[in-house]
Amino acid sequence: MAENTIAWDKDADGIVTLTLDDPTGSANVMNELYAESMRNAVNELVRLVAEDSVTGVVITSAKKTFFAGGDLKGMVKLGPEDAGEAFDTVEGVKRDLRALETLGKPVVAAINGAALGGGLEIALACHHRIAADVKGLVVGLPEVTLGLLPGGGGVTRTVRMFGIQKAFMEVLSQGTRFKPAQAKETGLVDELVGSVEELVPAAKAWIKANPDSHTQPWDAKGYKMPGGTPASPALAGILPSFPALLRKQLKGAPMPAPRAILDAAVEGAQVDFDTASRIESRYFTQLVTGQVAKNMIQAFFFDLRTINGGGSRPEGIGKTPITKIGVLGAGMMGAGIAYVSAKAGFDVVLKDVTIEAAQKGKAYSEGLEAKALKRGKTNPEKSSALLGRITPTADAADFAGVDFVIEAVFESQELKHKVFGEIEDIVEPNALLGSNTSTLPITGLATGVKRQEDFIGIHFFSPVDKMPLVEIIKGEKTSDEALARVFDYTLAIGKTPIVVNDSRGFFTSRVIGTFVNEALAMLGEGVEPASIEHAGSQAGYPAPPLQLSDELNLELMHKIATATRKGVEDAGGRYEPHPAEAVVEKMIEIGRPSRLAGAGFYEYVDGKRTQLWPGLRETFKSGSSQPP
Repeated sequence: MAENTIAWDKDADGIVTLTLDDPTGSANVMNELYAESMRNAVNELVRLVAEDSVTGVVITSAKKTFFAGGDLKGMVKLGPEDAGEAFDTVEGVKRDLRALETLGKPVVAAINGAALGGGLEIALACHHRIAADVKGLVVGLPEVTLGLLPGGGGVTRTVRMFGIQKAFMEVLSQGTRFKPAQAKETGLVDELVGSVEELVPAAKAWIKANPDSHTQPWDAKGYKMPGGTPASPALAGILPSFPALLRKQLKGAPMPAPRAILDAAVEGAQVDFDTASRIESRYFTQLVTGQVAKNMIQAFFFDLRTINGGGSRPEGIGKTPITKIGVLGAGMMGAGIAYVSAKAGFDVVLKDVTIEAAQKGKAYSEGLEAKALKRGKTNPEKSSALLGRITPTADAADFAGVDFVIEAVFESQELKHKVFGEIEDIVEPNALLGSNTSTLPITGLATGVKRQEDFIGIHFFSPVDKMPLVEIIKGEKTSDEALARVFDYTLAIGKTPIVVNDSRGFFTSRVIGTFVNEALAMLGEGVEPASIEHAGSQAGYPAPPLQLSDELNLELMHKIATATRKGVEDAGGRYEPHPAEAVVEKMIEIGRPSRLAGAGFYEYVDGKRTQLWPGLRETFKSGSSQPP
């Protein structure tokens, strides 16, 4: 029997422990080695059960995680021409899991670490699941977040465990990851132990106490699906709303996985287990060989892993710890930067032109902490310590000892030069000098400081406490040491850093700016506003362009355009205004600049968006033009 990814141990009581341990990687995945090893292990178990020499089976892992899931490296290589192979592969994996759960002996999953995707699907094929209540352990079926569905039995088994509604809403559609207590409450695991060392003994004890517990509920005579099948009157009355709710949630975005999961769940609930499993495999094959899943896997798994693993950090540079942050500007962005820095354990000096303005900036953190306390997300001691790390001030002298300055004032090169000049000789001699500018070239801003090698762009997004991305912009003279230090800081505050070269608008503002500008230009040309918004949603953007413009603030967009014009002309170039600028100017002129002002492209009541402003049609002659 091949044991290259699964170690085999049989004790004196006849209990076999299968230990998942892929020698080719740091985590167990459903690759060819696993498939071969599991097939051989199951065949051997079937033989021994026939000889009545096995009393039960425990499945555990020698890795830090239990099982990482599918082999994503292999999946991204699959195309439509590989559909037959993909279907046969997933069916083979499930055939072995099905043989395991119908072995005729109790099988227990001893979950020592994260069990996501295929890892949880292995556990779901067991008759009892025990998890260690330890830090870092999560279970779940996150395939939908990668454009896939749980193709290893996850849909079929959770639907039979919980019913269509609970399985889809709570487990499958959002790709929710459950901590141990949550997993037990939901029903994904049956028992918790306090340590990894207790797992296998607890699993063996359960087998000895429950020698006849070797039949899944859905294989037992008289089984009824929780909540009923689609033919049940109670479920049939609400089931038609599921696709409508899903469509409303997705807003027409090209994301086939959630609908495929719903289809597999509903269709599978109307047939026997094995037929449902094949239905699940067909939907999985359709997704895994499609382009959307490839794009999502590349972006949300491989690219993020590279970034968070330091792929964009300069090599050969040691870590230089940052101890004290100085934030220039206590507006929304500066206040948010101060909060996330203090939350990560940094001491922060928050400066504005008056102490009242600086204190107002700190009040933003106080408000966030009050909400966190109310929701039980923190405790008074932690909250007090966090707020104690933020010092509001109007005095530049308080920047003594600061080794990382982050400027977050208005988008004006002259103003930014001024505020850096006030503190540059006060901060530490090697202090990083960072600007939160969203559009102004870093190389130009760096001319306002003496140490241009320590000057760098660090662009946060609003609201800072919620948005995970941070752009790090390297100017012409920015040193690798400065880049490495800012990269480390960004990871320390729990953000995802992307490193880009210097150019007006950098990366995100140029991409989003193009999206918004083209939409506003279409509005100015007479295209129906609703059509523009629908097109933006259907392209997959989380917010359509007119709604996004209200959030961004048209006055800010106007200031950026003005600064861009000045920068181009100061450099001797000729500025060509985008047609969107006329729309922005018109909206500001008629007093509809933003959601913050209570009026923009949309109407707002008590801060809540209600509908597109009816006056748009008259103002921009909507309907007079349509895109080809």
